[in-house]
Amino acid sequence: MKHHKYLIVGGGMAADSAVHGIRKIDQNGAIAMICEERHPPYDRPPLTKALWKGSPYESIWRNEHGLNVAIHLGKKIVALDAKKKMATDDVGNTYTYEKLLLATGGRPRRFPDFNSNIIYFRTADDYRKLRELSERGLDFIVIGGGFIGSEIAAALAMNNKRVTMVFPENGLGSRVYPAPLVEFLNSYYREKGITLHTTETVKSVRTEGNKTIVTTGNGTELSGDGIVAGLGIQPNIELAAEAGLKVDNGVVVDALLRTSDQDIYAAGDVANFYNAFLDKPMRVEHEDNANTMGEMAGRNMAGESNAYLHLPFFYSDLFDLGYEAVGELDSSLDVVEDWKEPFRKGVIYYLREGRVRGVLLWNTWGQVAAATELIAEKAVHTSDTLIGRISD
Repeated sequence: MKHHKYLIVGGGMAADSAVHGIRKIDQNGAIAMICEERHPPYDRPPLTKALWKGSPYESIWRNEHGLNVAIHLGKKIVALDAKKKMATDDVGNTYTYEKLLLATGGRPRRFPDFNSNIIYFRTADDYRKLRELSERGLDFIVIGGGFIGSEIAAALAMNNKRVTMVFPENGLGSRVYPAPLVEFLNSYYREKGITLHTTETVKSVRTEGNKTIVTTGNGTELSGDGIVAGLGIQPNIELAAEAGLKVDNGVVVDALLRTSDQDIYAAGDVANFYNAFLDKPMRVEHEDNANTMGEMAGRNMAGESNAYLHLPFFYSDLFDLGYEAVGELDSSLDVVEDWKEPFRKGVIYYLREGRVRGVLLWNTWGQVAAATELIAEKAVHTSDTLIGRISD
């Protein structure tokens, strides 16, 4: 049995940021990180972005900077006894702790009955597998038209692959973008050579030789050298639930990022926190939240008492288009579009009852702070008060 002052369950960006947070307050307390993947912590966004544009694979690794952490790779915590402050991994090792962080992230949603050749894109190993396939194959099928699907389709197309997308919505990002932008993106992707099968489901997936065959709901058969699915993730809450912690769309935390057990914290994709800006609980699956929340959890585990009052931002790259965004982006909200150049550069405001809930900065850079301040004001706005409000 190994005892550590701090035990971190998970090995992603939030976990790594927590280590840095702890060490800014406590330089000596023993830290152990139990990482289910066989890789040390790395940045996830490059897997669908920079690595497809020429950045070296080695650039993803996060530097430990001599922080004196015992990292246990390829191990999974399968039992947590909060009363005994003890965790057990999948090979029977036990660890005791004073403070524990759940940074367990999430796992990709999967088709329950389909071929295992589908790459449910999330990890560095998924990237390596798809990169290997792309070096010898030409035709790729991407299932899903959301955040991951749209990025990986663009990445493959930019590497001269023939890409076919299949998704049930009427257009790319239709749950997020207003209808005119969705229509533009559909046309834009088709201009880039990508075939879109919109409002379409996947009926079956099978392998024939080196090819994977996807049959859509209307009977169309699509053949690919590789198939990638971006169907969203499910938070890994099972360990927390079995330990008796409060769970609800993630592991519920208070303002100090503590769970219902005051010595267990949670951060990153798995944590459901109350956001004061939007006056609602939320769970955020993006880099900025993982880094900022992870560091604050670490600081608090080491003795500080910082309230998590951050409104996370996120970003995406789609060929030569890109954006940063903050707050609640939901195409069902009232929308004010302020285009400098239609669909190429502008700002989109998302409102509920006249109050700005989210801002999409489309090819508009360096304005996340201004967008955050606008949401924080909680003032009532109209299109007249918003047009021209933010620009770079």
